[in-house]
Amino acid sequence: MIGKTMSHYRILEKLGSGGMGVVYKARDEHLDRFAALKVLPPERLTDPERRLRFVQEAKSASALNHPNIIHIYDVTESEGTLFLAMEYVPGRTLGQLIGLKGLPLNDALKYAAQIADGLAKAHSSEGKDGFNRHPADS
Repeated sequence: MIGKTMSHYRILEKLGSGGMGVVYKARDEHLDRFAALKVLPPERLTDPERRLRFVQEAKSASALNHPNIIHIYDVTESEGTLFLAMEYVPGRTLGQLIGLKGLPLNDALKYAAQIADGLAKAHSSEGKDGFNRHPADS
């Protein structure tokens, strides 16, 4: 995927992967800024429930506005690949920060408070306009 252009995003590097997809750093050629692209793997595209969950996740997250929650730019499909375009935030992951030695207590508390603030915002929106609801939960 590195070097490929999807829609108007040129993929620069892989940032990570998880159960719902792979995340890449990309360059938004229209707005001349970096973005993070979360790509639904091809084997997941054939599962209508996974596609629906991916799109619903994007819609739900895009309704949130909080400094500790990533901003969603778009959810779209390009050449058969479904992806989510979102704010790119440079830095290290929490796992990288913790490392093998852990974190000093003050740092751990600072990060925990930021995480809790973001989660509180997300949970205060839960259930509104279908936020965080899986179709089977209805």
